[in-house]
Amino acid sequence: MIAYLLCMSRALHHPDPEAIDLSAVLDALRDPIRRAIVLMVAEQGEKRCSSFLHCTTKTNLTYHVTRLREAGVVRVRAEGPARIVSLRREELDKRFPGLLDAVLRGTRQDPPLAPLAA
Repeated sequence: MIAYLLCMSRALHHPDPEAIDLSAVLDALRDPIRRAIVLMVAEQGEKRCSSFLHCTTKTNLTYHVTRLREAGVVRVRAEGPARIVSLRREELDKRFPGLLDAVLRGTRQDPPLAPLAA
């Protein structure tokens, strides 16, 4: 139990703004599930990870959020047992002007994700 608590309290790595790499950002944003997550956060503000469970399974969601975090697209913080996802909009806009707006415009035109089977 103590090992679990230590693991849960460990700070997550987020790249420094100047270290955010365009190739990593584009790679992270190529997946429709990750683009849907980014769009939701962009339009609705920070969200709990559980808010995205309609997009994919819990295990798969962890993978997708991790990819976005490691690329520098989102910031994830712990709030008790929950993980809160926020968009690093200011940092991305400063580093790659117009990129996020273009991705969000394109994502709004994507077909909706298919709902998960019950």
